[in-house]
Amino acid sequence: MTESKNSFGAKGTLEVGDRTYDMFRLSAVPGMEKLPYSLKVLGENLLRNEDGSNVTREHIEALANWDPSAEPSIEIQFTPARVVMQDFTGVACVVDLATIRDAVVALGGNADDVNPLNPAEMVIDHSVIIENFGDESALEKNVDIEYQRNAERYKLLRWATGAFDNLRVVPPGTGIVHQVNIEYLARSVFDNNGLAYPDTCVGTDSHTTMENGLGILGWGVGGIEAEAAMLGQPISMLIPRVVGFKLTGDIPVGVTATDVVLTITDMLRQHGVVGKFVEFHGKGVSKLPLANRATIGNMSPEFGSTAAIFPIDEETIKYLRLTGRDEETLARVEAYAKEQGMWLDAETADENEPTFSEYMELDLSTVVPSIAGPKRPQDRIELSDSKAQFRKDLHNYTDSTSGSQDAQDFVAEGGNVGGHTGNPATAGDAKGNVPSAALGNEGRPSNPIEVNYDGQDMILDHGMVGIASITSCTNTSNPSVMVGAGLLARKAAAKGLKSAPWVKTSVAPGSQVVTGYFEKADLWKDLEAMGFYLVGYGCTTCIGNSGPLPE
Repeated sequence: MTESKNSFGAKGTLEVGDRTYDMFRLSAVPGMEKLPYSLKVLGENLLRNEDGSNVTREHIEALANWDPSAEPSIEIQFTPARVVMQDFTGVACVVDLATIRDAVVALGGNADDVNPLNPAEMVIDHSVIIENFGDESALEKNVDIEYQRNAERYKLLRWATGAFDNLRVVPPGTGIVHQVNIEYLARSVFDNNGLAYPDTCVGTDSHTTMENGLGILGWGVGGIEAEAAMLGQPISMLIPRVVGFKLTGDIPVGVTATDVVLTITDMLRQHGVVGKFVEFHGKGVSKLPLANRATIGNMSPEFGSTAAIFPIDEETIKYLRLTGRDEETLARVEAYAKEQGMWLDAETADENEPTFSEYMELDLSTVVPSIAGPKRPQDRIELSDSKAQFRKDLHNYTDSTSGSQDAQDFVAEGGNVGGHTGNPATAGDAKGNVPSAALGNEGRPSNPIEVNYDGQDMILDHGMVGIASITSCTNTSNPSVMVGAGLLARKAAAKGLKSAPWVKTSVAPGSQVVTGYFEKADLWKDLEAMGFYLVGYGCTTCIGNSGPLPE
């Protein structure tokens, strides 16, 4: 790290217990104290990296004198503290490092001198594919196939961990990169040889913003920017507008973090936040567990924003303790945040609001259960309206109302008696108890087709669910949502319900922590009773790795 010119005399010390840290105080620059949390992080970044060329005194003053109402026009250089990668995009970065290494050797240099200057961390999570599902052997079989298919790539990554300093690779089967990031990799406040500064992190995946829930500023970048950040180079950006999103009230019983984030997505998409930071503030923030904040931060790309960040507070410290950070780290994070004016006090949150470019507000008590679709996350549908909306949307994909004669006869002779609409898994006709996706087809396009799969007769139809996967970094990171899924499975099993035989079911958690609390709560047997077996730890269905459907 280049020594800062420290033209504002901001460098000082911070006493935390029996430790003394160096730091760059924002209070040394008039105006910094009024900035939103996210811009304070940028301010410290500029102070610490002031070199007189990439970062100058004028850049620091421009940020301190930020005009919330102005359109972005002033360019600054942001130097991330670290880089996080997943294996699809990260392998290219490793190959480039290896190529640089070879070039240095060819010129007579030492290969060992080629290393990332900033910590670079890769989590292998994008290669597992759900080839096997529906039984206890699925995980083992999918992992075996993954290693066979990716043997050459994994050998390269194994070599790279030994060849390069400052490069860490988290092996396959550990979890999804963003969840592993906040559970294990995130520092919140770095201790770099006695210098304390905020953890900032860019990643080669758009949902890197999940770390925003932990108060870590960062976002997804391209491979070239990631490599530059690894090598200590700054990322060029305009000082952004910051949208202040005030949270009030409490989340009602029966409403999940997913419902909250879909509501926020709907609001921010309508408002327009492309190229902006979104910063959550207000007393409602303290009512949100860290897992819920991570869910919200994760969806920043769907909002359209560059980042969607929460400040550091007591809940942040609680989460860091829960995930095994030591007490020295916790003390450093809290003391540093309070010293820099980056700490959110729940009691004074509404009185000490910073100035923002734009203002929005959500009363959490007004959020209702929601889903989104059929294509985009901003297409929010209240759960109570989902049946009507489904029937309306289905017309956009097909107007077919004809099918095989036998299947039509099945429906006509009792397959839809009683107007069943929500439980095709257990309903069949009086003649043979044949499971049918054509039940409740009145008023919607229907084209029932008879098929036989794995020795079982069934009837498929338009609008049937083909894949049901409990996965994604957004959802599987959240214990309340995951435990809710398990309890729903328990209720369904108790009532004798089963998954429809044509649905490919799977569970791919964001980390092994999920497996731990599923086991402690004895929820696996309930999920497995509904056909939801563990298939792997990775992105799977969310990135198209759902594997093949039956022909």
